[in-house]
Amino acid sequence: MRILIVKLSSLGDVVHAMPVVHDILRVHTAATIDWVVEPGFAPLLRRMHGLAEVIECPLRRWTRTWWRGTMRRELRALRERLDAHAYDAILDLQGLTKSALVAWLARGTRFGLANRTEGASHEPPARWLAHRPIRIEPRIHALDRSRELAARALGYRVEGPPDFGLGHATAAARADEQPTLLFIHGSSRADKLWPETDWIALGRRALDDRWRLALPQAGAEEAARAARLGAALAPGCTVWPSLDIGAVIDRMRGVQGAIGVDSGLSHIATALDLPHVQLYNFPTAWRTGPLPSHGHRHQVAIEGRPAPTLDAVWQAWCGVKPAVRG
Repeated sequence: MRILIVKLSSLGDVVHAMPVVHDILRVHTAATIDWVVEPGFAPLLRRMHGLAEVIECPLRRWTRTWWRGTMRRELRALRERLDAHAYDAILDLQGLTKSALVAWLARGTRFGLANRTEGASHEPPARWLAHRPIRIEPRIHALDRSRELAARALGYRVEGPPDFGLGHATAAARADEQPTLLFIHGSSRADKLWPETDWIALGRRALDDRWRLALPQAGAEEAARAARLGAALAPGCTVWPSLDIGAVIDRMRGVQGAIGVDSGLSHIATALDLPHVQLYNFPTAWRTGPLPSHGHRHQVAIEGRPAPTLDAVWQAWCGVKPAVRG
C-alpha cells in the first residue's frame, strides 16, 4: 500500500496531522507513506519516523511569482514527481482548494473533508474534488480530526494516544548544569502574544528557581522582542539565533521544559513530550492545545482574557515541571 498525505501548512496544523503516520503504520505495517508540504516545514517532517518521501510544494512562493518561468518548471517537476507512483489512497487533511488541487495532481483515490469543523477553515471545492469526502464531527480537536479522517478513509479505528514520530526530548541537564526552560514568546498573530512584562516577571521566578532560560526567535519583530527579554533577564537567559525549523527542533531536544503562546513551536514542544504550559488568550485550547485525553500528563493549556495571569501560568508550570537538583 502506498499513501499520499497532503497537508501543506501551517506549522501547527502540520504538527497536529503528524500522528496519522504512526496510526497508519500501526495497522498497515508495510505501507509506504509520502507527504506533500510547504518547503519551510519539510525539515520537521524529515525528522519524523515512518515517512518515505517528503515532497516540497512551494505554493506560497508561487502565488508571488506565478508569472516566472521558474514557477512553471517547478510545477511541472511536482506533477512528474506525484505522477511517479500510483497511490492506493490520497489523504487531503487540509480541506482547502489549494490542498485539493495538489491532491488532484496525484494518481489514486482522493479522500477529503466533507464539512467544516469548528474553528477550522474549509472550502467547498475541497469536497467536490475528493472522490470520497468524509464527514467529521464538527466539534473536534484538530489532532483528532486528522486521525479520524485517515482512519475512516483506510478502514481502521483510532487507538491510543497520538505518536508524532519525533521521539521524546529526554535530554536531562548534567548534574553540574542548570536545566533550561524555553520561552516560546512569538506568534504570527499579535492577539496571541503574552505581555512582555509578564514574560520578564515569569523569567525572574524561573531564574530564582534555578532554571536557565532560552528564547527562540525568527523575523525582525521576534528578534527585537527576544533582545529586550534577554537583556532584562541577563545573564541567565540565552537568545537563540534565527534558525530554520529543523535546527530549532534539534535545539529543543536539549531543553527540559517549555512555556509558550499558542504557536507552531508550542505544538512542537507538545510533540516532543516536553513538560509544557501553553498559553491561550481565547477559549480555544480545547481544539488545539494539549489535552489529558491525548496522554499529555505533564502538559497543560491555560486560558485567560485578555491573557492568562502571571500567577496562573507560574502555578501551572510548578504543576508540570521536573524536579531541579539542588
